[in-house]
Amino acid sequence: MIRCLATCVAALALLSSCSFVSAVDSAGEPTDLYTVSPKSTFDADLPAVYWQLAVEVPAAAANLNTGRIAIAMTPTSTDYYAKVAWTDRAPLMVQTRIVDSFENTRKIVAVSRESIGLRANYVLQPDLRNFEALYYYGQPPIVKVRIIAKLVRMPDRQIIGVASFERCVRARADKVPKVVEAFDQALGSVIKRLVSWTLRTPPARPPSESAPYDIERFRNPANSVVDSENCPRGNDASMVPYTDE
Repeated sequence: MIRCLATCVAALALLSSCSFVSAVDSAGEPTDLYTVSPKSTFDADLPAVYWQLAVEVPAAAANLNTGRIAIAMTPTSTDYYAKVAWTDRAPLMVQTRIVDSFENTRKIVAVSRESIGLRANYVLQPDLRNFEALYYYGQPPIVKVRIIAKLVRMPDRQIIGVASFERCVRARADKVPKVVEAFDQALGSVIKRLVSWTLRTPPARPPSESAPYDIERFRNPANSVVDSENCPRGNDASMVPYTDE
């Protein structure tokens, strides 16, 4: 009888503990969801191409591979805004906006997420290196977005281009909606340049398996693109524009 009573008390305690954890978890769930927009305006001389492109989900470190909106209080730490989140994990959201932006150019035969198994002529492999709001340059924070991309020719899976795109934008105020506006502008600038570079790098016609490589163009490390503007240099953040500047 005593053993049965003790068992019942332990079970009740466990149920009470589970209810408490559940209540804490639900209280900590995001209440506001945010997203970013695709690019819809591009240079008039953007070339039309007659090949198909698959866009992989961007690779990202664990601190960015989440639906939470990342912030950095120091160069070596990551935290997140409370009770807010992106509408999807950041890499998936960025992949969707890249695909949307390619479609908005109306310059490409077909583009899709890599997961659907499109028989693509090229595969774009983005690496999301930075996607956070930096607070260690003062307030309001500076949003930094950096994507390193590889363009891969199929079916032989040869890398024919490597590029890095980086932009920084300071939010108008230390409030989440204003910070999200800075995310939207910085990412939009990166995506615009990523799309333009991708469309200009290969020939306009689909690749032939027998076509020779232009070794100097595709295999020379000096031809790698590094496109960075408006990001802090050391402790100097004076060149970082505010949103919409």
